[in-house]
Amino acid sequence: MADRAARVLAERAAAVASVEIVSVSSPEDAAETVGMFSSVWGKGRGADPSTLQAIAHAGNPVLLARRDGDVLGALFSFIGWDDGLHVHSHMTAVGPVLRSAGVGFALKLAQRAECLENGITEVRWTYDPLIRRNARFNLWKLGAVVSAFRPDFYGVLDDAVNGTDRSDRFEVSWRLDAPGAIDALAGRPTRPMRSTRPDDVALPEDFEAVRRDDPATAAALRESSRDLFARSIRVGTTVRFTGTGYVFDRAEAATHQEETR
Repeated sequence: MADRAARVLAERAAAVASVEIVSVSSPEDAAETVGMFSSVWGKGRGADPSTLQAIAHAGNPVLLARRDGDVLGALFSFIGWDDGLHVHSHMTAVGPVLRSAGVGFALKLAQRAECLENGITEVRWTYDPLIRRNARFNLWKLGAVVSAFRPDFYGVLDDAVNGTDRSDRFEVSWRLDAPGAIDALAGRPTRPMRSTRPDDVALPEDFEAVRRDDPATAAALRESSRDLFARSIRVGTTVRFTGTGYVFDRAEAATHQEETR
């Protein structure tokens, strides 16, 4: 029943975004997927078409969002089993003009439905913790939770989005059938009130613009945030997005252990 409800929700999201979500099933589909990734990150970024075709053929969620024959978004993910069976969602691309049009949401809900239909209840991925719109989408819109901080996770990517910036990432866990995720997908995310506590880490409104227009300021923010994230995130820590930044609620046990060392 849960997987059927997930499919209905995914179909509804696709209808709202006016797209058709399809699974990659041919070399032509794989080439279009690579083309979508290249349009966002630069030519040659991501897996090549033959690798994507093989990954999709093996049953992994590799999806395209189409409208009237045009590709508007793409998603590439694969099975992982470190610390439990899950799907790792490696790349999701939507053109900048369409980021608020629901295309990315439709792709993620189609991925969720496909996973649940095949007995997978967790999806993981990484995102740049300094990009506020990604935090809002991942933590509020989808109901994923931060599980780890990965400093300079990919090294220097040197692509059209990241340039030579350090690739610090939050890793998130999206428990597909968890109450928090179900509430978020129904438009009822848990949003802490900013008035109850100031942000431990405040985010610029548009870090990507800062990185483009003022690289020195962006680099300084990256360095200072890395130190804060590394010190603040421990096992058991809850990371909450406030709308303008993050607050960190550390587990009592972890705090007590640290204080008694």
